[in-house]
Amino acid sequence: MARGGFPGIPGGNMQQLMRQAQKMQQQMMKAQEELDAREYEGSAGGGAVACKVSGKRELLSLTIAPEAVDPDDVEMLQDMIVAAVNDALRKGEETREREMARLGGAGMGGML
Repeated sequence: MARGGFPGIPGGNMQQLMRQAQKMQQQMMKAQEELDAREYEGSAGGGAVACKVSGKRELLSLTIAPEAVDPDDVEMLQDMIVAAVNDALRKGEETREREMARLGGAGMGGML
């Protein structure tokens, strides 16, 4: 066994490996904070319903155009609200995945 106690890893390289892992963890935490601070917009019905969500997946605002409010068709308005929120959340999640993969965090699951 190598001096550092791990086969195939010389003793002096273990500290360097630990420093690199710590640096990567710090970079990923910083990226996570930046992603949480971002805002994403979604819309549906040609913009009749628009919303904004945070990177923390919280609904921040919801805008409904007056012409989208039809008392005889509340279901369509409800569907547009759901579609707009899901659109914004999807954009945020795609950005989060892309940024984490760029840092090497793809496949790390709930480790962050």
